[in-house]
Amino acid sequence: MATKKYDVVVIGAGQAGIPLAQALAKAGRKVALVEGKHLGGSCVNYGCTPTKAVVASARVAHLARRAADFGLAIDGLRVDFPKVLGRARDIVASSRASLGKSVAGTRGLELLEGHARLLRRARQGFRLAVDGNDILASEVVLNTGTRTRMPPIPGLDAVDCITSENWLGHDRLPVHLLMIGGGYIGLEMGQFYRRMGSEVTIVDPGAHVAGHEDHDVSDALQELLEAEGIRFVMDAKVAKLEKRGAGIAATVEGKKASSLEASHVFVATGRQPNTDDLGLDAVGLVPKKDGTLETDARLRTKIEGLWVAGDIRGGPMFTHTSWDDYRILESQMLGNGERTLERVVPYAVFTDPELGRVGMTETEARNKGLKVRIGRFEMRHDGKAREIGETAGFIKVVVDAETGLILGASVLAVEGAELVHSYIQLMNAEVPFTVMENAIHIHPTLSEAVQSAVSAIDWD
Repeated sequence: MATKKYDVVVIGAGQAGIPLAQALAKAGRKVALVEGKHLGGSCVNYGCTPTKAVVASARVAHLARRAADFGLAIDGLRVDFPKVLGRARDIVASSRASLGKSVAGTRGLELLEGHARLLRRARQGFRLAVDGNDILASEVVLNTGTRTRMPPIPGLDAVDCITSENWLGHDRLPVHLLMIGGGYIGLEMGQFYRRMGSEVTIVDPGAHVAGHEDHDVSDALQELLEAEGIRFVMDAKVAKLEKRGAGIAATVEGKKASSLEASHVFVATGRQPNTDDLGLDAVGLVPKKDGTLETDARLRTKIEGLWVAGDIRGGPMFTHTSWDDYRILESQMLGNGERTLERVVPYAVFTDPELGRVGMTETEARNKGLKVRIGRFEMRHDGKAREIGETAGFIKVVVDAETGLILGASVLAVEGAELVHSYIQLMNAEVPFTVMENAIHIHPTLSEAVQSAVSAIDWD
Protein backbone atom coordinates (compact mmCIF):
# COMPACT_ATOMS: atom_id res chain seq x y z
CA MET A 1 0.00 0.00 0.00
CA ALA A 2 1.39 3.38 -1.02
CA THR A 3 2.31 5.88 1.64
CA LYS A 4 0.32 9.12 1.63
CA LYS A 5 2.44 12.17 2.40
CA TYR A 6 1.22 15.42 3.91
CA ASP A 7 2.75 18.59 5.24
CA VAL A 8 0.40 18.52 8.24
CA VAL A 9 -1.96 15.93 9.69
CA VAL A 10 -4.59 17.29 12.09
CA ILE A 11 -6.10 14.55 14.25
CA GLY A 12 -9.56 15.50 15.43
CA ALA A 13 -12.15 17.64 13.63
CA GLY A 14 -13.26 19.75 16.58
CA GLN A 15 -13.40 23.48 17.13
CA ALA A 16 -9.64 23.88 16.73
CA GLY A 17 -9.00 21.15 14.16
CA ILE A 18 -11.30 22.20 11.34
CA PRO A 19 -10.43 25.93 11.09
CA LEU A 20 -6.73 25.17 11.55
CA ALA A 21 -6.71 22.55 8.81
CA GLN A 22 -8.53 24.94 6.49
CA ALA A 23 -6.20 27.85 7.27
CA LEU A 24 -3.10 25.72 6.64
CA ALA A 25 -4.53 24.37 3.38
CA LYS A 26 -5.43 27.85 2.17
CA ALA A 27 -1.85 28.89 2.93
CA GLY A 28 -0.60 26.23 0.52
CA ARG A 29 0.09 23.31 2.86
CA LYS A 30 -1.01 19.80 1.92
CA VAL A 31 -3.22 18.87 4.88
CA ALA A 32 -5.08 15.79 6.10
CA LEU A 33 -7.86 16.13 8.66
CA VAL A 34 -8.54 12.85 10.47
CA GLU A 35 -11.86 12.20 12.25
CA GLY A 36 -13.12 8.90 13.62
CA LYS A 37 -16.73 9.93 14.24
CA HIS A 38 -18.40 13.18 13.27
CA LEU A 39 -17.16 16.59 12.20
CA GLY A 40 -17.55 19.30 14.81
CA GLY A 41 -16.29 17.57 17.94
CA SER A 42 -18.15 17.55 21.22
CA CYS A 43 -19.59 21.06 20.81
CA VAL A 44 -21.58 20.37 17.68
CA ASN A 45 -22.47 16.73 18.27
CA TYR A 46 -23.50 16.49 21.91
CA GLY A 47 -22.29 19.58 23.76
CA CYS A 48 -22.94 23.26 23.10
CA THR A 49 -25.22 22.95 20.09
CA PRO A 50 -27.79 20.38 21.25
CA THR A 51 -27.66 21.25 24.96
CA LYS A 52 -28.44 24.90 24.33
CA ALA A 53 -31.22 23.85 21.96
CA VAL A 54 -32.94 21.74 24.62
CA VAL A 55 -32.25 24.33 27.33
CA ALA A 56 -34.18 26.78 25.14
CA SER A 57 -37.12 24.35 25.03
CA ALA A 58 -36.93 23.94 28.79
CA ARG A 59 -37.01 27.70 29.30
CA VAL A 60 -40.14 28.01 27.16
CA ALA A 61 -41.80 25.34 29.32
CA HIS A 62 -40.66 27.15 32.46
CA LEU A 63 -42.04 30.48 31.26
CA ALA A 64 -45.34 28.85 30.31
CA ARG A 65 -45.68 27.58 33.87
CA ARG A 66 -44.98 31.13 35.08
CA ALA A 67 -47.59 32.68 32.79
CA ALA A 68 -49.68 33.86 35.71
CA ASP A 69 -46.77 36.05 36.85
CA PHE A 70 -47.27 38.06 33.65
CA GLY A 71 -51.06 38.23 33.85
CA LEU A 72 -51.59 35.36 31.41
CA ALA A 73 -53.29 31.98 31.58
CA ILE A 74 -51.86 28.97 29.73
CA ASP A 75 -53.68 25.72 30.36
CA GLY A 76 -52.67 22.20 29.51
CA LEU A 77 -48.93 22.49 28.98
CA ARG A 78 -47.61 19.18 27.66
CA VAL A 79 -43.95 18.32 27.08
CA ASP A 80 -43.27 16.20 24.00
CA PHE A 81 -39.83 15.00 25.04
CA PRO A 82 -38.94 13.11 21.84
CA LYS A 83 -39.78 16.22 19.80
CA VAL A 84 -37.61 18.37 22.08
CA LEU A 85 -34.68 16.05 21.43
CA GLY A 86 -35.62 15.77 17.76
CA ARG A 87 -35.38 19.54 17.35
CA ALA A 88 -31.88 19.45 18.86
CA ARG A 89 -30.85 16.54 16.61
CA ASP A 90 -32.04 18.45 13.55
CA ILE A 91 -29.86 21.42 14.50
CA VAL A 92 -26.90 19.08 15.01
CA ALA A 93 -27.46 17.47 11.61
CA SER A 94 -27.64 20.87 9.94
CA SER A 95 -24.40 21.98 11.60
CA ARG A 96 -22.62 18.76 10.59
CA ALA A 97 -23.77 19.13 7.00
CA SER A 98 -22.52 22.71 6.87
CA LEU A 99 -19.12 21.67 8.22
CA GLY A 100 -18.92 18.79 5.74
CA LYS A 101 -19.62 21.13 2.82
CA SER A 102 -17.04 23.61 4.09
CA VAL A 103 -14.31 20.97 4.53
CA ALA A 104 -15.03 19.35 1.17
CA GLY A 105 -14.78 22.74 -0.52
CA THR A 106 -11.32 23.54 0.87
CA ARG A 107 -8.64 22.96 -1.76
CA GLY A 108 -5.56 21.18 -0.43
CA LEU A 109 -7.46 19.61 2.49
CA GLU A 110 -8.29 15.90 2.54
CA LEU A 111 -10.66 14.38 5.09
CA LEU A 112 -9.59 10.92 6.30
CA GLU A 113 -12.24 8.99 8.20
CA GLY A 114 -10.95 6.61 10.86
CA HIS A 115 -8.81 6.31 13.97
CA ALA A 116 -5.31 7.76 13.77
CA ARG A 117 -2.34 6.33 15.64
CA LEU A 118 1.26 7.49 15.76
CA LEU A 119 3.67 4.69 14.79
CA ARG A 120 7.10 6.28 15.08
CA ARG A 121 9.15 9.37 14.40
CA ALA A 122 10.59 9.53 10.93
CA ARG A 123 13.41 11.53 9.41
CA GLN A 124 10.85 13.54 7.52
CA GLY A 125 8.45 13.89 10.46
CA PHE A 126 6.01 11.27 11.73
CA ARG A 127 4.71 7.92 10.51
CA LEU A 128 1.03 7.29 11.29
CA ALA A 129 -1.65 4.74 10.58
CA VAL A 130 -5.25 5.71 9.84
CA ASP A 131 -7.37 2.57 9.79
CA GLY A 132 -4.58 0.63 8.09
CA ASN A 133 -3.47 3.39 5.73
CA ASP A 134 0.19 4.41 5.95
CA ILE A 135 0.63 8.17 6.46
CA LEU A 136 3.75 10.33 6.56
CA ALA A 137 3.48 13.87 7.92
CA SER A 138 6.03 16.59 8.50
CA GLU A 139 3.94 17.98 11.38
CA VAL A 140 1.08 16.60 13.46
CA VAL A 141 -1.57 18.44 15.48
CA LEU A 142 -3.42 16.50 18.18
CA ASN A 143 -6.98 17.72 18.80
CA THR A 144 -8.71 14.60 20.11
CA GLY A 145 -10.85 16.07 22.90
CA THR A 146 -12.25 14.35 25.96
CA ARG A 147 -14.92 11.88 27.04
CA THR A 148 -16.85 11.30 30.26
CA ARG A 149 -14.63 10.08 33.07
CA MET A 150 -16.48 7.06 34.39
CA PRO A 151 -16.19 6.65 38.18
CA PRO A 152 -15.34 3.25 39.71
CA ILE A 153 -18.82 2.58 41.10
CA PRO A 154 -19.71 -1.10 41.57
CA GLY A 155 -22.67 -1.95 39.34
CA LEU A 156 -22.20 1.01 36.98
CA ASP A 157 -21.31 -1.27 34.07
CA ALA A 158 -24.63 -3.07 34.41
CA VAL A 159 -26.64 0.15 34.15
CA ASP A 160 -27.55 1.80 30.85
CA CYS A 161 -26.37 5.15 32.15
CA ILE A 162 -26.72 8.48 30.39
CA THR A 163 -23.58 10.54 29.72
CA SER A 164 -22.64 13.75 27.97
CA GLU A 165 -21.96 11.71 24.84
CA ASN A 166 -25.18 9.69 24.56
CA TRP A 167 -27.94 11.74 26.20
CA LEU A 168 -29.33 12.91 22.87
CA GLY A 169 -30.21 9.33 21.99
CA HIS A 170 -32.31 8.68 25.11
CA ASP A 171 -35.82 9.59 23.96
CA ARG A 172 -37.54 8.35 27.10
CA LEU A 173 -38.02 11.07 29.70
CA PRO A 174 -36.68 9.84 33.06
CA VAL A 175 -39.25 9.57 35.82
CA HIS A 176 -36.54 10.06 38.44
CA LEU A 177 -33.04 11.01 37.26
CA LEU A 178 -30.08 10.40 39.54
CA MET A 179 -27.36 12.86 38.52
CA ILE A 180 -23.92 11.77 39.72
CA GLY A 181 -21.94 15.01 39.91
CA GLY A 182 -22.89 18.58 40.81
CA GLY A 183 -20.51 20.35 38.45
CA TYR A 184 -21.41 22.51 35.50
CA ILE A 185 -22.74 19.70 33.30
CA GLY A 186 -24.70 18.17 36.17
CA LEU A 187 -26.39 21.47 37.01
CA GLU A 188 -27.25 22.40 33.42
CA MET A 189 -28.63 19.00 32.49
CA GLY A 190 -30.27 18.50 35.87
CA GLN A 191 -32.31 21.67 35.39
CA PHE A 192 -33.17 20.67 31.81
CA TYR A 193 -34.60 17.30 32.87
CA ARG A 194 -36.41 18.86 35.81
CA ARG A 195 -38.12 21.42 33.56
CA MET A 196 -39.09 18.61 31.21
CA GLY A 197 -40.90 16.97 34.12
CA SER A 198 -38.40 14.56 35.68
CA GLU A 199 -37.75 14.26 39.37
CA VAL A 200 -34.04 15.02 39.77
CA THR A 201 -31.59 14.17 42.55
CA ILE A 202 -28.00 15.42 42.33
CA VAL A 203 -25.33 13.67 44.41
CA ASP A 204 -21.92 15.29 44.79
CA PRO A 205 -18.95 14.69 47.12
CA GLY A 206 -18.31 18.39 47.68
CA ALA A 207 -19.81 20.71 50.24
CA HIS A 208 -20.85 23.10 47.47
CA VAL A 209 -22.06 22.62 43.91
CA ALA A 210 -19.86 24.07 41.15
CA GLY A 211 -17.00 23.82 43.62
CA HIS A 212 -14.67 26.17 41.72
CA GLU A 213 -16.94 29.15 42.39
CA ASP A 214 -17.11 31.38 45.46
CA HIS A 215 -19.40 29.85 48.06
CA ASP A 216 -21.91 32.69 47.91
CA VAL A 217 -22.25 32.11 44.16
CA SER A 218 -22.50 28.32 44.31
CA ASP A 219 -24.90 28.42 47.26
CA ALA A 220 -27.16 30.89 45.47
CA LEU A 221 -27.11 28.70 42.37
CA GLN A 222 -28.07 25.66 44.41
CA GLU A 223 -30.90 27.54 46.12
CA LEU A 224 -32.30 28.63 42.77
CA LEU A 225 -32.32 25.05 41.51
CA GLU A 226 -33.78 23.74 44.75
CA ALA A 227 -36.63 26.22 44.32
CA GLU A 228 -37.48 24.38 41.10
CA GLY A 229 -37.66 21.08 42.94
CA ILE A 230 -34.20 19.63 42.37
CA ARG A 231 -32.93 17.67 45.35
CA PHE A 232 -29.25 17.89 46.33
CA VAL A 233 -27.33 15.33 48.39
CA MET A 234 -23.98 16.95 49.17
CA ASP A 235 -20.89 15.62 50.94
CA ALA A 236 -21.88 12.23 49.60
CA LYS A 237 -21.04 9.75 46.87
CA VAL A 238 -22.84 6.95 45.07
CA ALA A 239 -21.15 3.82 46.40
CA LYS A 240 -23.14 1.16 44.53
CA LEU A 241 -25.71 0.77 41.77
CA GLU A 242 -27.88 -2.21 40.99
CA LYS A 243 -30.82 -2.86 38.73
CA ARG A 244 -34.07 -3.38 40.61
CA GLY A 245 -37.02 -4.29 38.45
CA ALA A 246 -37.46 -1.58 35.86
CA GLY A 247 -35.46 0.89 37.93
CA ILE A 248 -32.08 1.38 39.56
CA ALA A 249 -31.22 1.25 43.25
CA ALA A 250 -28.39 3.46 44.45
CA THR A 251 -26.50 3.19 47.73
CA VAL A 252 -25.33 6.64 48.83
CA GLU A 253 -22.56 7.12 51.39
CA GLY A 254 -22.27 10.43 53.21
CA LYS A 255 -22.64 11.67 56.73
CA LYS A 256 -25.05 8.80 56.99
CA ALA A 257 -25.74 5.96 54.60
CA SER A 258 -28.92 6.13 52.57
CA SER A 259 -30.47 4.67 49.47
CA LEU A 260 -32.64 5.92 46.67
CA GLU A 261 -34.34 4.52 43.63
CA ALA A 262 -34.20 6.11 40.21
CA SER A 263 -35.38 5.30 36.72
CA HIS A 264 -32.19 6.63 35.07
CA VAL A 265 -28.63 7.57 35.99
CA PHE A 266 -26.66 10.41 34.39
CA VAL A 267 -22.89 10.37 34.99
CA ALA A 268 -21.36 13.86 35.10
CA THR A 269 -18.15 13.33 37.05
CA GLY A 270 -15.59 15.07 34.87
CA ARG A 271 -13.75 14.59 31.59
CA GLN A 272 -11.09 12.08 30.49
CA PRO A 273 -8.65 13.24 27.78
CA ASN A 274 -8.60 11.06 24.65
CA THR A 275 -4.85 10.51 24.72
CA ASP A 276 -4.71 6.86 25.74
CA ASP A 277 -4.93 5.35 22.25
CA LEU A 278 -2.85 7.65 20.08
CA GLY A 279 0.48 5.78 20.20
CA LEU A 280 2.17 8.64 22.02
CA ASP A 281 4.79 6.34 23.52
CA ALA A 282 5.98 5.53 20.00
CA VAL A 283 7.19 9.12 19.58
CA GLY A 284 8.40 9.64 23.15
CA LEU A 285 5.53 11.72 24.50
CA VAL A 286 4.11 10.80 27.91
CA PRO A 287 0.76 12.26 29.09
CA LYS A 288 0.51 13.87 32.48
CA LYS A 289 -1.25 12.05 35.30
CA ASP A 290 -4.61 13.51 34.33
CA GLY A 291 -4.16 12.43 30.71
CA THR A 292 -3.49 15.90 29.29
CA LEU A 293 -0.36 16.74 27.30
CA GLU A 294 2.25 19.25 28.37
CA THR A 295 2.89 22.14 25.99
CA ASP A 296 4.56 25.50 26.10
CA ALA A 297 2.64 28.76 25.77
CA ARG A 298 2.60 28.30 21.99
CA LEU A 299 1.06 24.82 22.16
CA ARG A 300 4.28 23.07 21.17
CA THR A 301 5.16 19.75 22.81
CA LYS A 302 8.74 18.75 23.58
CA ILE A 303 8.69 16.76 20.33
CA GLU A 304 9.53 19.07 17.43
CA GLY A 305 6.71 19.19 14.91
CA LEU A 306 4.09 17.82 17.31
CA TRP A 307 1.43 20.30 18.43
CA VAL A 308 -1.60 20.10 20.72
CA ALA A 309 -4.97 21.86 20.67
CA GLY A 310 -8.25 21.74 22.57
CA ASP A 311 -9.14 20.01 25.80
CA ILE A 312 -6.15 17.64 25.82
CA ARG A 313 -3.71 20.54 26.26
CA GLY A 314 -4.92 20.95 29.84
CA GLY A 315 -6.36 24.08 31.37
CA PRO A 316 -9.78 25.48 30.45
CA MET A 317 -11.89 22.97 28.50
CA PHE A 318 -14.25 25.16 26.50
CA THR A 319 -15.24 25.45 22.87
CA HIS A 320 -14.05 29.06 22.75
CA THR A 321 -10.61 28.19 24.16
CA SER A 322 -10.29 25.42 21.58
CA TRP A 323 -11.14 27.89 18.85
CA ASP A 324 -8.56 30.32 20.18
CA ASP A 325 -6.05 27.44 20.21
CA TYR A 326 -6.54 27.34 16.44
CA ARG A 327 -5.59 31.01 16.26
CA ILE A 328 -2.49 30.37 18.36
CA LEU A 329 -1.41 27.45 16.19
CA GLU A 330 -2.10 29.33 12.98
CA SER A 331 0.08 32.19 14.16
CA GLN A 332 2.90 29.81 15.10
CA MET A 333 2.77 27.37 12.19
CA LEU A 334 2.37 30.06 9.53
CA GLY A 335 4.48 32.70 11.24
CA ASN A 336 1.71 35.30 11.15
CA GLY A 337 1.92 36.44 14.76
CA GLU A 338 2.75 35.66 18.34
CA ARG A 339 -0.50 34.56 19.95
CA THR A 340 0.04 32.50 23.12
CA LEU A 341 -1.88 30.93 25.99
CA GLU A 342 -1.58 34.18 27.95
CA ARG A 343 -5.23 35.16 27.58
CA VAL A 344 -8.36 36.13 29.48
CA VAL A 345 -10.62 33.06 29.48
CA PRO A 346 -14.31 33.51 30.33
CA TYR A 347 -16.92 30.80 30.61
CA ALA A 348 -20.56 30.29 31.46
CA VAL A 349 -22.82 27.81 33.20
CA PHE A 350 -25.99 27.70 31.11
CA THR A 351 -28.45 27.19 33.90
CA ASP A 352 -31.37 29.61 34.13
CA PRO A 353 -30.40 32.14 35.37
CA GLU A 354 -27.01 31.79 33.70
CA LEU A 355 -23.69 32.16 35.45
CA GLY A 356 -21.25 34.20 33.37
CA ARG A 357 -17.71 34.07 34.72
CA VAL A 358 -14.34 35.57 34.00
CA GLY A 359 -11.06 35.81 35.88
CA MET A 360 -10.41 35.05 39.51
CA THR A 361 -12.99 34.44 42.18
CA GLU A 362 -12.76 36.44 45.40
CA THR A 363 -11.44 33.33 47.14
CA GLU A 364 -8.69 32.82 44.56
CA ALA A 365 -7.63 36.45 44.70
CA ARG A 366 -7.42 36.51 48.50
CA ASN A 367 -5.58 33.18 48.57
CA LYS A 368 -2.96 34.77 46.31
CA GLY A 369 -2.50 37.53 48.85
CA LEU A 370 -4.03 40.21 46.68
CA LYS A 371 -5.77 43.22 48.22
CA VAL A 372 -9.20 43.43 46.67
CA ARG A 373 -12.38 45.46 46.67
CA ILE A 374 -15.74 43.85 45.96
CA GLY A 375 -18.72 45.28 44.12
CA ARG A 376 -22.04 43.48 44.43
CA PHE A 377 -25.44 44.23 42.98
CA GLU A 378 -28.67 42.28 43.44
CA MET A 379 -30.64 41.80 40.24
CA ARG A 380 -33.92 42.53 42.03
CA HIS A 381 -32.86 46.18 42.14
CA ASP A 382 -32.44 46.49 38.37
CA GLY A 383 -35.39 48.12 36.62
CA LYS A 384 -35.31 45.99 33.47
CA ALA A 385 -34.99 42.79 35.51
CA ARG A 386 -38.11 43.71 37.48
CA GLU A 387 -40.01 44.63 34.33
CA ILE A 388 -39.31 41.32 32.60
CA GLY A 389 -39.80 39.29 35.77
CA GLU A 390 -36.20 38.02 36.01
CA THR A 391 -34.95 39.28 39.35
CA ALA A 392 -33.08 36.18 40.53
CA GLY A 393 -29.34 36.31 41.15
CA PHE A 394 -26.68 38.94 41.61
CA ILE A 395 -23.48 40.34 40.10
CA LYS A 396 -20.16 40.27 41.93
CA VAL A 397 -17.01 42.04 40.74
CA VAL A 398 -13.51 41.61 42.19
CA VAL A 399 -11.05 44.46 41.59
CA ASP A 400 -7.47 45.11 42.59
CA ALA A 401 -7.54 47.54 45.53
CA GLU A 402 -4.47 49.39 44.28
CA THR A 403 -4.97 49.65 40.52
CA GLY A 404 -8.74 49.36 40.12
CA LEU A 405 -8.24 46.72 37.45
CA ILE A 406 -10.89 44.03 37.31
CA LEU A 407 -9.55 40.68 38.51
CA GLY A 408 -12.74 38.71 37.99
CA ALA A 409 -16.52 38.78 37.85
CA SER A 410 -19.46 36.48 38.49
CA VAL A 411 -22.74 37.33 36.81
CA LEU A 412 -25.53 35.09 38.10
CA ALA A 413 -28.43 36.59 36.22
CA VAL A 414 -30.74 36.22 33.26
CA GLU A 415 -28.46 36.51 30.19
CA GLY A 416 -25.47 36.28 32.51
CA ALA A 417 -23.36 34.70 29.76
CA GLU A 418 -23.95 37.80 27.64
CA LEU A 419 -23.62 40.42 30.37
CA VAL A 420 -20.22 39.19 31.58
CA HIS A 421 -18.66 40.27 28.28
CA SER A 422 -18.60 43.88 29.44
CA TYR A 423 -16.10 42.88 32.11
CA ILE A 424 -14.17 40.70 29.67
CA GLN A 425 -13.54 43.67 27.41
CA LEU A 426 -12.31 45.85 30.29
CA MET A 427 -9.94 43.08 31.39
CA ASN A 428 -8.53 42.65 27.88
CA ALA A 429 -8.11 46.40 27.55
CA GLU A 430 -6.44 46.50 30.98
CA VAL A 431 -8.36 49.58 32.08
CA PRO A 432 -9.82 50.23 35.55
CA PHE A 433 -13.45 49.64 36.47
CA THR A 434 -14.02 53.42 36.58
CA VAL A 435 -14.16 53.41 32.76
CA MET A 436 -17.43 51.50 33.04
CA GLU A 437 -18.60 53.40 36.09
CA ASN A 438 -18.33 56.72 34.27
CA ALA A 439 -19.98 55.52 31.06
CA ILE A 440 -23.63 56.09 30.13
CA HIS A 441 -25.73 52.93 29.79
CA ILE A 442 -29.14 52.76 28.15
CA HIS A 443 -32.15 52.68 30.46
CA PRO A 444 -33.87 50.38 31.04
CA THR A 445 -31.42 47.55 30.34
CA LEU A 446 -29.85 44.63 32.12
CA SER A 447 -26.52 46.24 31.25
CA GLU A 448 -27.26 48.87 33.87
CA ALA A 449 -26.87 46.13 36.48
CA VAL A 450 -23.36 45.45 35.16
CA GLN A 451 -22.55 49.13 35.72
CA SER A 452 -24.30 49.20 39.09
CA ALA A 453 -22.07 46.39 40.34
CA VAL A 454 -18.87 48.38 39.76
CA SER A 455 -20.52 51.51 41.11
CA ALA A 456 -21.04 49.63 44.37
CA ILE A 457 -17.27 49.27 44.88
CA ASP A 458 -16.05 51.28 47.88
CA TRP A 459 -13.33 53.33 46.20
CA ASP A 460 -11.87 56.45 47.75
